[in-house]
Amino acid sequence: MQIYDLIQKTRRLMPLSEREIQMLVEGFTNGEVPDYMMSAWLMAVCCQGLTTAETTALTLAMLDSGDRLDLSSLGAPTVDKHSTGGIGDKTTILVAPIVAACGGIVPKMSGRGLGFTGGTIDKFESIPGFTVNLPHTAFLRILEEVGCCVIAQSGDLTPADKKMYALRNLTATVDSIPLICSSIMCKKLALGADCILLDVKYGSGAFMKTADEAAVLADLMVEVGKQAGRNCRALITDMNAPLGACVGNALEVEEAIRILRGESRGRLTELSLALAAQMLVMLGKGDIVECRQFAEDALTSGRALERLAAMITAQGGDASVTEDLSKMPHAAVQLTVRAPENGYITEIQSEEVGLACLGLGAGRTAYQEEIDPGAGVEFSRFVGDEAVKGEPLFTVYGKTEALCEAAAQRILQAITITENPAEPVKLIYKIVE
Repeated sequence: MQIYDLIQKTRRLMPLSEREIQMLVEGFTNGEVPDYMMSAWLMAVCCQGLTTAETTALTLAMLDSGDRLDLSSLGAPTVDKHSTGGIGDKTTILVAPIVAACGGIVPKMSGRGLGFTGGTIDKFESIPGFTVNLPHTAFLRILEEVGCCVIAQSGDLTPADKKMYALRNLTATVDSIPLICSSIMCKKLALGADCILLDVKYGSGAFMKTADEAAVLADLMVEVGKQAGRNCRALITDMNAPLGACVGNALEVEEAIRILRGESRGRLTELSLALAAQMLVMLGKGDIVECRQFAEDALTSGRALERLAAMITAQGGDASVTEDLSKMPHAAVQLTVRAPENGYITEIQSEEVGLACLGLGAGRTAYQEEIDPGAGVEFSRFVGDEAVKGEPLFTVYGKTEALCEAAAQRILQAITITENPAEPVKLIYKIVE
């Protein structure tokens, strides 16, 4: 069958067979299907969608395009956590060591940031000496000794996804639920963890703008995971405001360390504990109440901080940053913006904050671009807090005064201050099991 026929079938809402999808993905990966034809099919998917069976077949075809990691030598169940991306989302830095401190094993393969959403790999690489490019033997050894390890995607894993994502990014076909699902789940399945917890974001700083859209994506990913034989569940969480006080790579690592040291607490801490508890339940450590207490104890006792330090050391980094944050990279210029009026902060538009940080150099518009690890913003007041005229609202960090001033103006315009406080926003909208 010709690729032209497959494009026509998808356009006409005629489901493709598993073999047809396999042929399409294989042909594109080995260069037999040209970019322009795959682009046409991707656009047809964006416009018409795919069935659950087609999405599962696409995921498995992308999975079969490369290698898979084998974690069976660890001799214990493993759990992976994935977030669909957001502004200030640094939960992996907290969740992985918390679960490891409770006896879990957390293999984590993450990506770099692209656009206004941050990448977990960039955050960890802001720690001096930390390496994310490890051979499989070292990955397994660290998991066995420490309980958690974060690596970058290997060149041999899911090559079809790499080619397809690059094409989607150029052809405005990123925001398709079946394509997002397949891209995420093929990488999760390739990693080889027994259990997969998904943190599906919705709001102004996420791909999914509404809770209903996020629920559709969450349901689909959980079903695909189930069809692939994995224990999979999802939390649908709010991303209408940045998660935590900091946005920016080194700044977010510092914030996570302060939480692990017991120096601060808030929505970021609560979400991280909720995610960790779900992961421990999936590993069979107890019911949700017991596992939440296990996670809380690991955090407050300092055991989770010790695990993070051990992981940093094992991956070549300077673990003394957990004791001395001055060893983290810092921006040359900082600019503090003060509240222009009295009132209550009722909104901080996450996407605008992310775009402002992108302008500072904290993100990238192409994978090969360098980033400024010290750039970003730290909020002194957050949604629900009272703003007092003349007191600090946030501080911007960057390479030059001009960059900081431009970012500060954009972030200030993203903050809404009103006379009356806003209704509290629910952190977790729904759990999909």
